[in-house]
Amino acid sequence: MSGERVAASSGVGFRSERGPVLIGVMLSTALVAIDATVIATAVPSIVASIGGFAEFPWLFSVYLLAQAVTVPVYGKLADVFGRKPVMLFGIGLFLVGSILCGLAWDMGALIAFRAVQGLGAGAVQPMSMTIVGDLYSLQERAKVQGYIASVWGISSVVGPTLGGVLAEYVSWRWIFLVNIPLCLIAAAMIGLRFAEDVDRRRPRIDYAGAGVLTVALTLLVLGLLEGGQAWAWGSPQGTGILAAGAVLLGVFVAIERRAADPVVPLRLLRRRLLVATNLVSACVGAALLGLTSYVPTYVQEVLGTGPLVAGFALAALTLGWPISASQAGRVYLRIGIRSTALIGATVVVLGAALLLLLDESSSVYLVGGTSFVIGLGMGFTAAPTLIAAQSAVRWQERGVVTGLNMFSRSTGSAVGIAVFGAIVNASLGTAGAESDRVTPEALTAAVHQVFVGTVVLAAAMLAAVFLMPRDRSRAGTPAPASADEVATG
Repeated sequence: MSGERVAASSGVGFRSERGPVLIGVMLSTALVAIDATVIATAVPSIVASIGGFAEFPWLFSVYLLAQAVTVPVYGKLADVFGRKPVMLFGIGLFLVGSILCGLAWDMGALIAFRAVQGLGAGAVQPMSMTIVGDLYSLQERAKVQGYIASVWGISSVVGPTLGGVLAEYVSWRWIFLVNIPLCLIAAAMIGLRFAEDVDRRRPRIDYAGAGVLTVALTLLVLGLLEGGQAWAWGSPQGTGILAAGAVLLGVFVAIERRAADPVVPLRLLRRRLLVATNLVSACVGAALLGLTSYVPTYVQEVLGTGPLVAGFALAALTLGWPISASQAGRVYLRIGIRSTALIGATVVVLGAALLLLLDESSSVYLVGGTSFVIGLGMGFTAAPTLIAAQSAVRWQERGVVTGLNMFSRSTGSAVGIAVFGAIVNASLGTAGAESDRVTPEALTAAVHQVFVGTVVLAAAMLAAVFLMPRDRSRAGTPAPASADEVATG
């Protein structure tokens, strides 16, 4: 009835019984993470081949949009049909999208096919975390989450580099076609080695709720991604899209209250633990966006280094994250998840505060060291809070809870794009409006405002962790929800 089958403990290494599934999950995660950034350095080659320079920003936006808005729906489908079919469907859709992208004949077609890729990625991202939650015990899960976090970190560095190399020495089309064998390997490992027992009762699909939720989230995320870019924030188009999304979100809530088996059980949104962990995830997404967008810019344009050095400075963040995430399990089993997350969030606040000390004379080593400290804090915060959310609900709700957590991070990233972009544009507009070229001094001032915003986000993350209920169980982790639990935590 539980739908969950955890393999007998045989270690968490890649040679264990569960190793092939873990490799498949990590490979699938890498595909999704790399394709979010892989085309960044290949844009000149793509535009030279098929044109459409004015539209190329949509190559990024449509992928992130399609991925973000479908995550909650995929989470619910996984709780109904099982994780395996949803994961394989996502990999298959991502594969089809990759092939079509490699065959695209103009920019419009490439944008449409990137949306197909994003729809597949929307299934892969939450299913990776949910499968880990199903397959590994609470004691093992933090170490495995560290592996997953390392994939995201490495991919953020490898993606742009791989895109540039393929575009320059082979063809930009191979950026997408190289996914074919990788998708097939990942699907084979998961399809052949991952087993789960699912309650085969006749599903009741909330089609109306799923449809309205998807449209509402599409409008809201689109408004956040493109506000200040494709249209002005105060324009009728900008305000209209956000208002329409908000209205449809209200309609969705009304539908869910009457649905027999809602896409998102509203009672989950009343639980204090889940609200707090989703807020933490949103703060993580926004803070990461600010750092990954503006630390390399600061290192190159202000400190005068090359792209490679800037990449290494940011890589320190992605190095600290998996190191601490892999050790978080040992810590939270001793002192509890909430206490572990409090330590992590405090470290993030301290690391973000160190960003305020950076100026035009700072060394790259100081930037890298500060990024490393923030990464350490993130690893002790993001992984344990996700594990707390997964552990506090039944198998039948774990997909939805994981999907909401992932969506919160995507929404945080979208909000971060909008807010940090507006901050930088306002600062540069004031400091360098009369100059044809942005000076290092003006850029330093603008990026400093981003760092101030990062400190605010880190403080908000710490406050969200404080909202989590105190650990109550013997292992210092939230107790699983009962069948009828509607408590706020």
